[in-house]
Amino acid sequence: MTGGHDLIRVHGARVNNLKDISVEIPKRRLTVFTGVSGSGKSSLVFGTIAAESQRLINETYSAFVQGFMPTLARPEVDVLEGLTTAIIVDQQRLGADTRSTVGTVTDAHAMLRILFSRLGQPHIGSPQAFSFNVASISGSGAVKFERGGKTVKEQRSFTRTGGMCPRCEGRGTVSDLDLSQLFDDARSIAEGAITVPGYTGGGWNSRLYAESGFFDPDKPIRTFTQQERHDFLHHEPVRVKIAGINMTYEGLIPRIQASMLTKDREGMQPHIRAFVDRAVTFTVCPDCGGTRLSEAARSSRIKGISIADACAMQISDLADWVRGLDEPSVAPLLATLEQMLDSFAEIGLGYLALDRASGTLSGGEAQRVKMIRHLGSSLTDVTYVFDEPTVGLHPHDIERMNGLLLRLRDKGNTVLVVEHKPETIAIADHVVDLGPGAGAAGGTVCFEGGVDGLRASGTVTGRHFDDRAALKEKVRSPAGTLEIRGATEHNLRDVDVDIPLGVLTVITGVAGSGKSSLVHGSIPAGAGVVSIDQAAIRGSRRSNPATYTGLLDPVRKAFAKANGVKPALFSSNSEGACPTCNGAGVIYTDLAMMAGVATTCEECEGKRFDASVLEYHLGGRDISEVLAMPVAEAQEFFGAGDARTPAAHAILGHLADVGLGYLTIGQPLTTLSGGERQRLKLATHLSEKGGVYVLDEPTTGLHLADVEQLLGLLDRLVDAGKSVIVIEHHQAVMAHADWIIDLGPGAGHDGGRIVFEGTPADLVAARSTLTGEHLAAYVGG
Repeated sequence: MTGGHDLIRVHGARVNNLKDISVEIPKRRLTVFTGVSGSGKSSLVFGTIAAESQRLINETYSAFVQGFMPTLARPEVDVLEGLTTAIIVDQQRLGADTRSTVGTVTDAHAMLRILFSRLGQPHIGSPQAFSFNVASISGSGAVKFERGGKTVKEQRSFTRTGGMCPRCEGRGTVSDLDLSQLFDDARSIAEGAITVPGYTGGGWNSRLYAESGFFDPDKPIRTFTQQERHDFLHHEPVRVKIAGINMTYEGLIPRIQASMLTKDREGMQPHIRAFVDRAVTFTVCPDCGGTRLSEAARSSRIKGISIADACAMQISDLADWVRGLDEPSVAPLLATLEQMLDSFAEIGLGYLALDRASGTLSGGEAQRVKMIRHLGSSLTDVTYVFDEPTVGLHPHDIERMNGLLLRLRDKGNTVLVVEHKPETIAIADHVVDLGPGAGAAGGTVCFEGGVDGLRASGTVTGRHFDDRAALKEKVRSPAGTLEIRGATEHNLRDVDVDIPLGVLTVITGVAGSGKSSLVHGSIPAGAGVVSIDQAAIRGSRRSNPATYTGLLDPVRKAFAKANGVKPALFSSNSEGACPTCNGAGVIYTDLAMMAGVATTCEECEGKRFDASVLEYHLGGRDISEVLAMPVAEAQEFFGAGDARTPAAHAILGHLADVGLGYLTIGQPLTTLSGGERQRLKLATHLSEKGGVYVLDEPTTGLHLADVEQLLGLLDRLVDAGKSVIVIEHHQAVMAHADWIIDLGPGAGHDGGRIVFEGTPADLVAARSTLTGEHLAAYVGG
């Protein structure tokens, strides 16, 4: 083909930390983007190529339709040529709404509902009658409408049959308040019987109950009459006058439900979150047994199986059941459903069930669930963009994933993959290596070409490509054990295991074998256990590493003390904010269906602070200069001299320990890569006084070179007397462990057992499990 139609050409890309780079990517090939975490891979692939492709497709719609779509800004790039439609399969977690399940996310549930509405006996109604998100309602009344210039009145009635369980409203669980956590019934209200945060110590909330006049405040709660107890706990809202002020009085339970239980748990202040965790108990709904469905929906069956049974089955078993249905009347539906369920098995998710809540999937599982849509697609000449598709995959599963990527390419598609695992980099037709460092030290192209060229190139990725961690010469001996007895969470089969303390313990096993269930479900968080999972960091463009880690507090106080003013001046989200841009540093102009424009604020030149605040100095620097420092430089700055601030220095030390020395402390969280966010989270927990650290795949998003640094950090934690338990698939971490607990042998109901406990050397010698075989091949044992 002439004219270069076989290439995607990028010229002058400057998104985030990219330094005006130009690359040419071959079409209908598999291109892998490598480089250390924070080197600019996602900025190039997602922020530039995929973003522009999506924006151009949106522009083909009319202005009316565009008004309903998210507006996308044009990425900062001079030329982008040869783009094709991009389909993005990223690691964004699926919505954690309580009504969202694997079945509803993938449309498999919708197909099952149609199947049951056509074949189920007894017949109970349309597909809606099997949906746990649709409530049954009925009503009647008069309707008015114009007909031939006259107003006509008619009586109408309607009914809609839904499948929602009326008691739990389709959630599967009901919440109950533990009254003993709300008040101490041996005391009277005047003696401070109410123990809810914010209702103690004579504030307005406690005065409301003491002076309401519905009951005697000096009488112990346990001696209340039935009416008084009802007024105290369940009274409907009424206006009352207290100390001459009109207030609304309502029972304690509805008041707490409205003020605390409707909020997102993550957004609560820590003491309120602790109270809610103590006071609210979630139990399986007694009416539907957790199936979310009404009795009628559960009564309709096909060959003795109800829709609730079908959704509770492991998907691989459900596929066999669907295959056994021979009904010519719904043949096309059965064929499509069968193909979708087989895609689950093929992608290594056959162990899930359709009723599994989507919020409980790991990042890697969520990404593979999104892939299912595209596996059977007949589209070709599409660009598929993957963000570390091997996250959360055992080496055994990575081989399967590689096969899928190659199959997408062989259909005639361009496949772009951001990846760190050498097993996947090895199958690439073309490699683009970014670097050489991270953050400001990255953003340039270090190598373009084939895999063999990468090996010989001398770049960071090339040098570490064939790195193999060796098994430890000698392992540490445990200082004690953490006993888990009879663990049955999810697919665990009554597991008994002793996790050694005071050493580095690694929990392994194929995806879906029960690792997270064992660790998160059976080790009680709280009692000296610091658990760092893969949940995303919440943060707007106003949050940065300084605000997230609590570093800004000691820094503001140090500035305030040195200058004799109040600390609030040194926050761009508070009194010190530039009045023109309100401390955002940029001014956003909304252009309706066109992408909005962000221009740097002219008043503060993007520094976010009011000019008067920048006249205050600490150690010769103003607050905006301090926030522009990388962690490593700030660590020196706060370590000695006039600016010495031990509290700030300690937090910066943790950030440097996890390998974030290059991050600017004022950089918005929204610009951090996935690996950087996870390490930021780890850094904030390093200062906690826990004795046991539980880490869930800490190598996610880490380059081969960064994994060494992580292992050094884990060693330091253990040497400081901590116990570290890591769920991990990376062979370098397994080889480095003192003790390995391997779950399996397979996934779902083929897993949930302990198949090996011992040292890595014993695992390699025995080769009795899938993990053992792959680890032996890795260390060359």
